[in-house]
Amino acid sequence: MAVAEIELARTPKRRGYWAGVLHRVSGDPVAMVCFVVLMALILSAIFASWLPLQDPYKASMIARLKPIGTEGHLLGTDEQGRDMLARLIYGGRLTLLIGLMPVVVAFFIGSALGIVAGYAGGRTNTIIMRTVDVFFAFPSVLLAIAISGALGAGIVNSLVSLSIVFIPPITRVAESVTSGVRSADYIEAARASGGNALTVMRVHVIGNVLGPIFVYASSLTSVCMILAAGLSFLGVGVKPPEPEWGLMLNTLRSAIYMNPWVAALPGLMIFITSLCLNLLSDGLRSAMNVKD
Repeated sequence: MAVAEIELARTPKRRGYWAGVLHRVSGDPVAMVCFVVLMALILSAIFASWLPLQDPYKASMIARLKPIGTEGHLLGTDEQGRDMLARLIYGGRLTLLIGLMPVVVAFFIGSALGIVAGYAGGRTNTIIMRTVDVFFAFPSVLLAIAISGALGAGIVNSLVSLSIVFIPPITRVAESVTSGVRSADYIEAARASGGNALTVMRVHVIGNVLGPIFVYASSLTSVCMILAAGLSFLGVGVKPPEPEWGLMLNTLRSAIYMNPWVAALPGLMIFITSLCLNLLSDGLRSAMNVKD
């Protein structure tokens, strides 16, 4: 008995699925670097009020378009003399909010619609998926601009328009994944054991389809952030004088020939954030595709 207990103690414990995913992601150096960069951006945006920054709304006509490295303005100033470092950090609040929230909302709504359509099949599937297909008749950029233009500029309207844009693709992925799971042996066994449709969906289906849907939704975050910046750039997103990277790109267009480095900073922030989001999403997808 003692020998058996010793052997049992020496046997390594098998990790759970999500614990294994986190372990593999933590072993990916590219994904971890991107995670650290994103966390730094998010934390600096959240705690911007506690950082030793200048007022991002304070303008000075004397200090307009100061170059990078100016004393008191590490990253220079914008076209109205406002500190660029402060506006970039505070601008991360709105840019990341508008880039993340629509995907989160679309994830829950699109997943619910897709799972119901994929599991129910028949007429329910037809009604939901044909309704979703209507939105695919328009490019996502034009659809976002059209909805934002109809609702008017503003943060809330941008969130609504972008959420509507991303619900259809997530619904389609959720329906496809659920349709594949629906015919699995364990689903048939659950039905044969007397489980009703709601119980089978809650216990057996959702847990097996949320992973792939989540990975796909995470890959849309960078697209959403770029679309949000584009809406602000076109004047149908965030209203001035709020600091937001897309809006800052728009207002600094006239300064690109006088101080191109300062004018390029908001675009650089969008590029770095989008790149990190894409690479982190790729790392997560690779970690989830490994079969234990």
